[in-house]
Amino acid sequence: MSTLFSPLRLGPVTLNNRIIIAPMCQYSAEDGHMQAWHDQHLGSLAQSGAGLLIFEASAVTPEGRITQGDVGLWDDATRDAMKTVVDNIRRYSPMPLAVQIGHAGRKASCQKPWDGGAAISPEQDNGWQTLAPSAIPFSEGGPLPEAMTAQQIARTIEDFVLAARRAVDAGLEGIELHAAHGYLLHQFLSPLSNQREDAYGGTLENRMRLTLDIFDAVRASIPDHIVLGVRISATDWVEGGWDLEQSIELAKQLDTRGCHYLHVSSGGLSEQQQIPVEPNYQVPHAEALKSHVVMPVIAVGLITEPQQAEDLLSNERADAVALARGILYDPRWPWHAAAALGETLKASPQYLRCQPHGLKHLLENQQD
Repeated sequence: MSTLFSPLRLGPVTLNNRIIIAPMCQYSAEDGHMQAWHDQHLGSLAQSGAGLLIFEASAVTPEGRITQGDVGLWDDATRDAMKTVVDNIRRYSPMPLAVQIGHAGRKASCQKPWDGGAAISPEQDNGWQTLAPSAIPFSEGGPLPEAMTAQQIARTIEDFVLAARRAVDAGLEGIELHAAHGYLLHQFLSPLSNQREDAYGGTLENRMRLTLDIFDAVRASIPDHIVLGVRISATDWVEGGWDLEQSIELAKQLDTRGCHYLHVSSGGLSEQQQIPVEPNYQVPHAEALKSHVVMPVIAVGLITEPQQAEDLLSNERADAVALARGILYDPRWPWHAAAALGETLKASPQYLRCQPHGLKHLLENQQD
């Protein structure tokens, strides 16, 4: 058996294979509520044969949305909308489902990407006041975020806890805390965006505090059968910013707390970032972090070919691979990977007759 199609245990849940569908914002919610688009989009991905599907970043509070179209988990109504999507998927797919929960911080209050993605100031229509560790805008001349008070930080921790409980109530098997891509938790981690002088700023220990406080609070508030992982940006790709050495310390802290996996991305905090984008460009970060922790490490970033994924896993550079844009382009990527590597996947019986004549071994009935 190939490594890519071998089982992987993430805490209490065992995946059938090591292909993860990364969270991808669709900017298509209404007042935080998932819509028919999410039924179609996520339902299709749930038929892909991947080992785990992670729903898009869902805001723990309305002001934590990137755009007005972001999914939310801040009240019972947004939970119920997500539960409807989960229930619809469950009718036809046994794939484990998780959701990423987060807060955009100073990168909130923006236009949708296809409308330009620009920041919207509180004075403009559809804009609101953003929050951050320090009153430092994301871009020069951009809207000024409000530096969070101790009370606002405490409330944010509680917001994550409540969102996590709603995710459990919605029927999901896993929760991913979003501490990457320049959003609020990443903003607290990086010295470029965090210039506080209290217990949440200054030293590495203090800058890690919010992420670890939220992890501890969420872990204590959800059942043991729920997977809890964290996504980080391993580096800001900016001199003097968050970097791999600091990420290793954070990973060690999460590992000792029982984190079930680490999902390793990079960048997103600063417009000054210089990213050498090429196949596997983030894999060295995952590989370095893997050498310091027991929990599984997921690599992501321009992993597009089956043999590429197989090689990095068989060489123990990571424990799983995540696909995002690539699986939007090819929603049956796991099928094609199985065909390339001589493996078999389980599929819904409605799709069994699509197997190519020379690959009649490729798909098995998941109902058997």
